[in-house]
Amino acid sequence: MKLIDGKEIAKQIKKEIAAEVTDMVEKDDRSPHLAAVLVGEDPASQTYVGAKEKACKEVGFISSLYKLPKNTSEKELLDLVQYLNNDEEIDGFIVQLPLPGHINEKKIIEAVDPKKDVDGFHPMNFGRMALNIPAYLPATPFGILQMLERSKIETSGKTCVVLGRSHIVGSPISILLSRKTYPGDATVTVCHSRTKNLKQISKSADILIVAMGQPEFVTEDMVKKRCSYN
Repeated sequence: MKLIDGKEIAKQIKKEIAAEVTDMVEKDDRSPHLAAVLVGEDPASQTYVGAKEKACKEVGFISSLYKLPKNTSEKELLDLVQYLNNDEEIDGFIVQLPLPGHINEKKIIEAVDPKKDVDGFHPMNFGRMALNIPAYLPATPFGILQMLERSKIETSGKTCVVLGRSHIVGSPISILLSRKTYPGDATVTVCHSRTKNLKQISKSADILIVAMGQPEFVTEDMVKKRCSYN
């Protein structure tokens, strides 16, 4: 089994991005500006957004955070999304998920300008991704691709098993790894809560990607001895 440590890869990517930003500024261009919208006080979401703010600072991005109370109405959030869509100083933004139950997440996602949809959740970006047309890709799946590529993991013809089918990680990475490119050209199986013989399927994987949000779900007897495990 080969474990891929993403922390060192992340450090290298941040150095590369920081160098690009420095070059932009030296050419009298402004730094990229990323905004985040956080509704409510979900601890995990706060941590995630905080990490994004920290990463922006490390690479020289401008970052803005719009914090809204949990009782923010759907219309108020839609109005803010439209404001950010029209703000020429904002290059891209995210609306942190999950949203409070009274807000329709799909409606919010569809309201984001695809050109500023750095989360890659808008149907237009998702469709372009599926067709292998340049688009914003969901962050975690793109990060997985970076880890595979930078670790020089061969994917062509390999058996890849994805545990989880969310539209944020599981479904996108299954599409990306089946595309005719590198990393890609893998034979991909997506497993979920209704999958039978999950342990046997998981153990067949040359590349095992776990996107279930459940710590310690995967046990040693679910992993092939020579397997890339993300």
